[in-house]
Amino acid sequence: MTTLFISDLHLDPERPNITRLFGEFIDREARGAEALYILGDLFEAWVGDDDPSETGAFVATKLKALADSGVPVLFMHGNRDFLVGKAFAQRAGMRLLADPARIDLHGRPALLMHGDTLCTDDVAYQQFRTQTRDPRWQAQFLAQPLAARLAFAQQARAASQARQGELRDAGTMETITDAAPAAVQAVFREHDVDLLIHGHTHRPAVHTLDVDGRARKRVVLGDWYEQGSVLRVDAAGMRLEGLAPLQEQL
Repeated sequence: MTTLFISDLHLDPERPNITRLFGEFIDREARGAEALYILGDLFEAWVGDDDPSETGAFVATKLKALADSGVPVLFMHGNRDFLVGKAFAQRAGMRLLADPARIDLHGRPALLMHGDTLCTDDVAYQQFRTQTRDPRWQAQFLAQPLAARLAFAQQARAASQARQGELRDAGTMETITDAAPAAVQAVFREHDVDLLIHGHTHRPAVHTLDVDGRARKRVVLGDWYEQGSVLRVDAAGMRLEGLAPLQEQL
């Protein structure tokens, strides 16, 4: 059986085709999987489990049905949906994973991460991440009215887009927002694995590298802005492939 890995779907009401593609993926391929791992940024933004959006309700219904069919659904927080809590996880029938998480993948140890902590050259983002992962900050944020939280999410998204534009103009986008080689090597050494799977950087690829004389493999999952992306792993090997949008499948 095949284990499936996805990340960086960034599901949002403004992109209904990708949400439908996700639904089709769950109903068809995922139903026959050994497990489904979602490595962060399932949503474009998540301001609390009381979010009444139709997208959140749709996702919860699809994942709960998948879990009820016998396919484990495991979710790791990303930088956009780090406020997904136990209430939504229960609604969606999914188990929350720590970041990083070490698993046995068809007899092979593998380390799973969202991937944002690998981008150590992005100092401004790492400072923001430290602040927003603080339980006190999260408690204060979640205590605000829903409208205020939604407004904050819109402002944060606009600020992120503006900063990305500045980095592109300066010619530093590719280096600052990518995984730092030293951070990748440190993770391999710390966790003593030869396989790392993560998302976040939106640069899908399978990298082979040498760390301390051992061949290691780093698999970077793709985002779902233009099309889907999935890593399929079974006893025979792994395949990182794209999923064409629904309108291209018709």
